[in-house]
Amino acid sequence: MYARRRHAYFLLMGVCLVLFVSAWAFVRLWSVPAAVAMCLVAMVIPPLAAVIANRRGPEDRWWDAPSGDPQSDEWWDELDGKKKPRE
Repeated sequence: MYARRRHAYFLLMGVCLVLFVSAWAFVRLWSVPAAVAMCLVAMVIPPLAAVIANRRGPEDRWWDAPSGDPQSDEWWDELDGKKKPRE
């Protein structure tokens, strides 16, 4: 899941850069309000990208904190690959 979030982050940041650079490189020659609007859209993208990159996936443990229940912690460690299963 980390790779998918990382790809989404870089895609969003790439779109942000394309919007910002194209707004002031050539869109401003035709329409300054359109260039400003593109910059406003680009301004919203980085916080959104950070939220997407840092959200917890459905299979991620919350902070990897032990729950206090030894059986549950052992089960989670086995699922995370930290311990080998008991036989």
